[in-house]
Amino acid sequence: MVKQEKIMKKAGRKEAVSIKLAGFPGGADGFELVARFCYNNGRVLLCPSNLPLLHCAAVFLEMTEEECACNLLAQAEAFVNGLCYWTWGDVLTAVRSCEPFAAAADANGLLERLISALFSKITATPETPTTAAAGGGVGTPNRSSSSCSSSPDTVGFGRSSSSATKTPESMRPCAGREWWFDDMTSLSPPTIEKVMRVLGCYGVENKNLILTRFLLHYLRAATRRPPALALCEGEREGAGALAGLADTAVHGVALVGGTAFSCRGLFWVLRIVSAVGLSRECRHKLERLMGLMLDQATLDDLLVSGDDGGVYDVNLVMRLVRVFVASEEEADAPSQRMRKVGRLLDKYLGEISPDHGLKVSKFLAVAESLPDSARDCYDGVYRALDIYLESHPALSLEERTTLCRCLNYEKLTLEACKDLAKNRRIPPGVAVQALASQQCKLHISDPSTCSQSQTPRRRVARRATHSVDLGGGDDDEKELMRLNLQRMQSRVVELERACKEMKGQMSRMAKGKSFSFGAGAASCHQPSGRGLPRLC
Repeated sequence: MVKQEKIMKKAGRKEAVSIKLAGFPGGADGFELVARFCYNNGRVLLCPSNLPLLHCAAVFLEMTEEECACNLLAQAEAFVNGLCYWTWGDVLTAVRSCEPFAAAADANGLLERLISALFSKITATPETPTTAAAGGGVGTPNRSSSSCSSSPDTVGFGRSSSSATKTPESMRPCAGREWWFDDMTSLSPPTIEKVMRVLGCYGVENKNLILTRFLLHYLRAATRRPPALALCEGEREGAGALAGLADTAVHGVALVGGTAFSCRGLFWVLRIVSAVGLSRECRHKLERLMGLMLDQATLDDLLVSGDDGGVYDVNLVMRLVRVFVASEEEADAPSQRMRKVGRLLDKYLGEISPDHGLKVSKFLAVAESLPDSARDCYDGVYRALDIYLESHPALSLEERTTLCRCLNYEKLTLEACKDLAKNRRIPPGVAVQALASQQCKLHISDPSTCSQSQTPRRRVARRATHSVDLGGGDDDEKELMRLNLQRMQSRVVELERACKEMKGQMSRMAKGKSFSFGAGAASCHQPSGRGLPRLC
């Protein structure tokens, strides 16, 4: 640790001694403080800001009572023994002063003693302490509005008092003790990690809801910190510590589950921890908890920003839907929760359809992620499909036909089916199939309908006679709708026939044109030769 070198100066023939102190706590500033102590007859002004530095330097230089009475280490230890008389701001300042030489402070036990004193102040003071550190700006008398607004309770953490009876004592939220959240955000990620380890709540051992809420508050503050400030404070080295803190927070969230966090609160947690990094195991644990509560989610909750080239994280929603569907598979009949998720997913499809980075396979995967029984009506899926086709005009006929696979034509309303038949973006074959399914549904709903061999006029006359006999007007409306469907179906067939005829004419014209060019000048000199037919 201490190296002594002798350097000979050629000019003066004098011998100079150079001493190198490797790993000295605080570097030049720490050595200067120790030098002032030595040259001031063993007197130095101790305060919470310089105590950690002087204490670590005294341990490094072994400045004990064996060398000199009332040495520096003894004075520093005497000052530390009065921790119980320090204010909240003093203890926080001392902890923050240990960060440049945290390894040395941790090795001699000083950092752990300061952290214990810090949380002793928290438990002993249910309200905000009235004394602030000099120049530190911590521990203001009144709780600021920003502290209240940034509390996790404002994003769906609050629950009724009845749920508290189901929560273990160590997990119950403690209102009125969040005053220290903002003050603790000034500490570095390695220091917060050390705090959690000292309290025995790091990683899977985290079983405290208050500390979980604090970690989420701290992680959000870390993500909002400007990049320049983060580099100055060494946040790049603390990236691993932030990821560990995120995992610790997720373990605490997963332990209480829905008893302390709403579905919106869980999505808020996911956004926070994903910004700093999260292990695969913790992500799976959090997503499973979210998937089980998917019926409580809203459209805004699902609109999570994507990181794979798309605007939204569609893969996340698909994973949540799979978890929810797996939990509902045991039910014989579709539940109200399943139908609610079906309506939510239809809204989500309509929202992500304009995304140009959304692939056909991804759209189909989302649309078909729920069983058919989850939807009583497929109008929402058709509207989302229409928006997608409009936003992606370059799709081929095969791709458009494949997209229509997600529709159940029998569960389309008559208005949606009419719009589908007239929609130019829908392939004609799909329109015919939808009309046929709609007509089949009308026949099933009305068993007294006559056979197809009857003309429409006869069916109208018979239906009119039947309606007069029964005295009702609903049958006439059904017959009119049936006629409209038949007209649309015949119109689609005519369009297909006309399209085939036009293709045949175009091919014959192209062959005739190539024959005339192949004849060369001979055909030009024949006055009786017939020219090509005019195109228009």
